[in-house]
Amino acid sequence: MSLNRREFLHVMAVAAAAGMLPAGARAMGDKPGEWSGDASMYNVPMKGKVRLLHTTDTHAQLKPIHFREPNVNLGVGPAYGKRPHIVGKALLENVGLKEGTPESYAFSYLDFEDAAARYGKVGGFAHLKTLLDMLRDQAGGRQNTIYMDGGDLWHGSATALWTRGMDMVEASNLLGMDILTGHWEFTYEEHEVLRNLQAFKGEYVSQNTRIREDALFGDAYYDVTEKYGIGLYNEDELRPFKPYTIKEVNGERVAVVGQTFPRLSNANPQANFPNWSFGLREEDLQETVDHIRANEKVAAVIMISHNGMDVDIKMASRVNGIDAIFGGHTHDGMPIPTKVKTPEGGVCYVTNAGSNGKFVGVMDLDIQEGKLKGIDYRLLPVFSNVLEADKGVNQFISDLYQRKYDENVVEARNAKYKNNKDRLGKTYGEILSEEFGEAEDTLYRRGNFMGTWDQILVNALREEHDTQIAMSAGVRWGTSVIQGEMITMERVMDETSLTYGETYRTEMTGAELKDVFEGICENLFVVDPYLQSGGDMARIGGLDYVCDPNETLGRRITNITLDDGTPVEPNKTYTVAGWAQVDQVGEGRLMWDVAADYLRNHKGNLKLNKVNHPTLKGVSDNPGIADYAGKLI
Repeated sequence: MSLNRREFLHVMAVAAAAGMLPAGARAMGDKPGEWSGDASMYNVPMKGKVRLLHTTDTHAQLKPIHFREPNVNLGVGPAYGKRPHIVGKALLENVGLKEGTPESYAFSYLDFEDAAARYGKVGGFAHLKTLLDMLRDQAGGRQNTIYMDGGDLWHGSATALWTRGMDMVEASNLLGMDILTGHWEFTYEEHEVLRNLQAFKGEYVSQNTRIREDALFGDAYYDVTEKYGIGLYNEDELRPFKPYTIKEVNGERVAVVGQTFPRLSNANPQANFPNWSFGLREEDLQETVDHIRANEKVAAVIMISHNGMDVDIKMASRVNGIDAIFGGHTHDGMPIPTKVKTPEGGVCYVTNAGSNGKFVGVMDLDIQEGKLKGIDYRLLPVFSNVLEADKGVNQFISDLYQRKYDENVVEARNAKYKNNKDRLGKTYGEILSEEFGEAEDTLYRRGNFMGTWDQILVNALREEHDTQIAMSAGVRWGTSVIQGEMITMERVMDETSLTYGETYRTEMTGAELKDVFEGICENLFVVDPYLQSGGDMARIGGLDYVCDPNETLGRRITNITLDDGTPVEPNKTYTVAGWAQVDQVGEGRLMWDVAADYLRNHKGNLKLNKVNHPTLKGVSDNPGIADYAGKLI
């Protein structure tokens, strides 16, 4: 049966009235690619006195993009079968959404290619600005709202790398961002972080960042903080930044506490932030919240967090007095909040707003007589062909792409690769528009183990360094390219634009390889979320292995073989290529140039004949995996 447009709209209206859809009616074109939606899906009347707006993990994606959600997001132990470790149809059923809808496209990997062709790209800062302004207007004006970002804002694109994050500071100021916390922001050098924060028109908050005591022994740290006017918030408590801020909104006082990614020193180059330390600092958080409750006369305490959703859920169960946590880091676009019981029997609502500018979280606080009585929450997908682009932000992006790459650009730690002479004098747009050919497979990264984009990178590394094996970081960021879509330099940079993008070649024994794989797997699947460092399994090219996520450290990885089936022997040495070393600086070319040359050399022959998906054991009934391209045993 087919419906005409009038019938379709009637059905959608009935569904919306029945609570089956998160917002008003949806309009759909009759043919793929013609869908232009209906802006009424963004009609969200205010249900309270204070509106909180939330983005996170945009990874510097200023323009609309495609981004495929994972089909593998395994939860083990207590996390088994619980949000966010549910994918595909199981996720849609869990949150009350239907297949074949715009929401299914936004929140799941299902029918990704066909859905992308129909519904188009998502995100884009010009479209975000339009949506944010609509949501502010519906709340009675900006004065009734607080717009928070959870970090990973300044990193993830070529333009962010080349401007050292300043382009994203300028863009966030145009969006009217009020509050920020961070993670990848700290992968720029310390003085660059302070320079950017000086230019940021909102407030940076972080209760869990500290100044290392030895930083205050000399004058250097005092000098840099004096230059930029930030970084020495409370010398006695060794706090570089405000732990929280109080916003007076619509006659109510709301506290927002910041929680920066706690394991920066483990996961990112500490040389970039030698004077700061991080950590969960749960006891300090409780003391901060207790202080706020006792002294600030607030109606609500909110936390803007970059912990990751599992960590946020555990923290919510152990810290009293937080009403809601707006989370990031793990890129989990969860349409509904998770209610967590606090130690004293209260409720904390834990949310996570996905990544790449795909979503805006909206929470209205129902405050009566100075006390929070309830919340109303929605996570709105940002469909770029439904929302008009804001002209001012569009102009900013256009002007940015006309900037010229010059000798002031810093691309790397290794002085040999500080900047690329082949790019000098060209505009950002000219560099990034270079075409490498149409994708013969849909290229994506997101997922616990392996993605097709990752296979391109490990293949490029093996070819560049002539090795048997290659490893690529198991990061969650990076846009998708649909099969048949043109691969450009911009998309390559989306996957690779780290401040530590140098590649390397080394040798490792089979035993060392297993130890590395086991350690990374432990970080991913250790039962206690507080022991996780974030990220997914390292992407590995040139070999296969079996992984049992439910096992313990040292027992998860077995049956390691090279691509030709030859077993990897513990005492034998193998050649290995990689990139993104945290505590060393590689001597090889930058990953984006390695990948670009690989794509140029293989233009017209980019079909992936093999993707090194590991064989997974003991997870075939786990709702965090579906349509797995590897073997399940």
